[in-house]
Amino acid sequence: MSGQEFVIVGGGLAAATAAETLRNEGFDGAIRLIGAESHHPYIRPPLSKEYLKVDAGRDSVFVQEDGWYDENRIDLMLGRRADGLDAGAHIVELDNGERVHYDRLLLATGASSRRLSIEGAEASGIHYLRTIEDSQALREQIEHGGKRIVVVGSGWIGLEVTAAARGYGNDVTVIGREKVPLSAALGDELGAVFGELHRQHGVTLKLPAGIRSFTTADGRVTGVVTDSETLLADLVVVGVGAVPHVELAQGASLAVDNGILTDERMRTGAPDVYAAGDVANAFHPVVERHLRNEHWANAINGGTAAGKSMLGHGAVFDDIPYFYTDQYDLGMEYSGYPTLTSDAEVVYRGDLESREFVAFWQLDGRVVAGMNVNVWDVNEDVQALIRSERRVDPDRLRDGSIPIGEV
Repeated sequence: MSGQEFVIVGGGLAAATAAETLRNEGFDGAIRLIGAESHHPYIRPPLSKEYLKVDAGRDSVFVQEDGWYDENRIDLMLGRRADGLDAGAHIVELDNGERVHYDRLLLATGASSRRLSIEGAEASGIHYLRTIEDSQALREQIEHGGKRIVVVGSGWIGLEVTAAARGYGNDVTVIGREKVPLSAALGDELGAVFGELHRQHGVTLKLPAGIRSFTTADGRVTGVVTDSETLLADLVVVGVGAVPHVELAQGASLAVDNGILTDERMRTGAPDVYAAGDVANAFHPVVERHLRNEHWANAINGGTAAGKSMLGHGAVFDDIPYFYTDQYDLGMEYSGYPTLTSDAEVVYRGDLESREFVAFWQLDGRVVAGMNVNVWDVNEDVQALIRSERRVDPDRLRDGSIPIGEV
């Protein structure tokens, strides 16, 4: 493959991981990485956590040091958008009219924040969080404290931003459609743990509440109109999900359904075209269905699998989904299959009230997900338990005297 050209469209973690994997797996041909942003590939989770709170500097968000790309002969084409794909001719068309040939192509185009299209939504002072610039602009607005902030969305992004904003001394109100924050992801009981955490830190939760419009003055947001009241706001942060960038795939008639559909080897329906990261809705052989996951570990694992698969190395994307969050003094890691937890029984080890515990989701006796809250060095054991697919006595899960690896 020394004379071949591999092209990666995307400038995020999945794209950079795939490029690194190609080199680590011995590919010595040309690699071009086309990114719409002007930055080197970077990691997004810190944008709502460490970077937003100034616990980490700007350099910490980049996947690789600047010199790594030259050292590994990665041709970075940054600030360039791929506008067209001719899968039959193996050509990617760029926004400046340039046509880039590929022998194999990885689409790692990511996703963008879901935007609100209601009255007042274009006013200044309404923030979305997806890019380094978004995080920087938001931090500049909240870091001096004393502002009235309304966060629209009670999911992970909304609550992480809320914690950061409260840490700077702002007044924060959270609105969302759920009765309990994070209930869609964790269920009511565990969602209530996070709700109480925020209340104890002075956050006002208005749940459930639908948003109807924004009030404005001189082009700037002044409030949020909900189903029942108007909340005054100096600024608003919207975190209501993300939309995968599938336009390139759609234009090439690739199969799209909540992302670009791939098999377990990250292959799309077009020859020599692969997809990974936030944009990929990959078939997962364990749960036997397609999963689209927007978390950090998915980008790494999917990018790795895609890189190996592009080389024909037989990689299968069967990793257990994983994510983490940090809010105030609460740190959490979650591993498991969210699609299997709705009918599962939750078993607890530890104390929910003190927020030091491990939660296990059991379905037909098997652990299908686990979440450790302020309990550390257990995630590998939780993942091993999930991967084993063996039936476990729930009393042994509850018993803190039994190591998780021995239940």
